[in-house]
Amino acid sequence: MGQLTGKVAVVTGGTTGIGLATAKRFAAEGAQVYVTGRRKPELDTAVQDIGSGAVGIQGDISQLADLDRLYETLSRSGRGIDVLFANAGGGEFATLQEATPEHFDTTFGINVRGLFFTVQKALPLLNEGASVILTGSTAASTGEEAFGVYSATKAAVRSFARTWANELRGRRIRVNVITPGPIDTPGVSGLAPDTEQAGQLKENLAAQVPLGRMGRPDEIASSVLFLASDQSSFTTGAELYVDGGMNQV
Repeated sequence: MGQLTGKVAVVTGGTTGIGLATAKRFAAEGAQVYVTGRRKPELDTAVQDIGSGAVGIQGDISQLADLDRLYETLSRSGRGIDVLFANAGGGEFATLQEATPEHFDTTFGINVRGLFFTVQKALPLLNEGASVILTGSTAASTGEEAFGVYSATKAAVRSFARTWANELRGRRIRVNVITPGPIDTPGVSGLAPDTEQAGQLKENLAAQVPLGRMGRPDEIASSVLFLASDQSSFTTGAELYVDGGMNQV
């Protein structure tokens, strides 16, 4: 028996990096996993990698119609949601001077508006005692240069968790935040314009971590599993840092 045997889990942004590693871990622990992604080829590949009857639903969380389609698909299955990992998100570097309205709207549209409605629209399907996990960032509590808009979105995510944990306590739904430090994912590499600069960025990030390296997606997946399972049955409204000590030491 796995820790999630018989459970239904939804992972947004589940085609790569932390989302994919977590979806695979959920499936290995016995869950029926639904994953979302914007690009069909990557989504199809992820579903094959996850195995165990995983279901891929193409969509962009910033588009409310796509979220409706996700939950309509789940509703037709006749089963509620036990675990919702609202993981989809992203960001780009831009200083206060450089940031454009498009940069601001896109980042908030995905990381704040998209996440908000991902959870709101899931409410009718969330089973009593479900676990909702939001992906935060160490950037929410630091002053990283050229990352101000992204950092503000992740601060909002942290705030949501506190409020929602209080609002949903009557249904025994737990809401927590997983806060990764620098994790070696395609998303991090994509912050740099080329391979050489991506390597330099990763070296700089690793140098800031007391453990002396970047984290792996599977390490975050293990911590998300803790928040998803009964192992964290007395944990809600919390922020779990998995950052190699970056924001702790």
